[in-house]
Amino acid sequence: MKKYNHPFLFFGLSLVIPWVLWFVVAYWSHQPKAPNAFWTGLFELAGLVVPMVVAGCLFARDRALWADLKGRFIGRNLLYNRYFWITLLFPPISIVMAQLLSLDLGHSLDQFYISGDPSFSSEPLNAWVVLCLAPVFEELAWHTYGIDALRSRWSLFASSVIFTVYWGLWHLPLFFVKDYYQSNIQAEGWIYTANFFVSLFAFVFIINWLYYKSGRNVLVAILFHLVANVSNEIFATHPDSKVIQSGLFAILMGYILVRERKLFFR
Repeated sequence: MKKYNHPFLFFGLSLVIPWVLWFVVAYWSHQPKAPNAFWTGLFELAGLVVPMVVAGCLFARDRALWADLKGRFIGRNLLYNRYFWITLLFPPISIVMAQLLSLDLGHSLDQFYISGDPSFSSEPLNAWVVLCLAPVFEELAWHTYGIDALRSRWSLFASSVIFTVYWGLWHLPLFFVKDYYQSNIQAEGWIYTANFFVSLFAFVFIINWLYYKSGRNVLVAILFHLVANVSNEIFATHPDSKVIQSGLFAILMGYILVRERKLFFR
């Protein structure tokens, strides 16, 4: 773990470069004559890929790091690993439970309709492509180098808090990109915007728990992020249900912190 010793370099470059690219896209998205969709898509995708590229450069400099990554990327006996099944099942079960609970608030069964249309647009790439690529590219940065770099200096609890704040800031420019996922959340109201940032805490604690309990398995982190993204967009989910889902995530987070005190606080 001590070889993951460049957290400031990794997180600094992974924040500044995407911010520059995405704030340019945000500016373009509000212009009457915006550049060709190819350029906006290229800048969006480039910002998404930057952290993975930074991590790749750091791995390329050290053979021991590279060997460590190869040994834990997929892992063994995944089908017999309970954390693998929690990874696949908890996100879709939580959103279905949240929608069922929202019925008591007067929301409709129409939420269970599989629309096939995500709640945002992303030209020129299909929104589903972005939803599936984003978790892969992000986790090939956060859970290959980033989280371990924080753990080389701080406890898992402190590392999770630091990363949650950082990840929220990392997404900030996307709130200004017209018709993008984060800007659409902001348009729905302050409570849903706040829920986006608050929900990151439980999400980060849970994904980090799965990552370390599965032996620092990178594939587990990718799958949890991917399944969570798809589950939250496949239904016609009301924003209130996503707030309820955040509560369910928080309950699991609280259980994990009590049960796994040594893992998070030592």
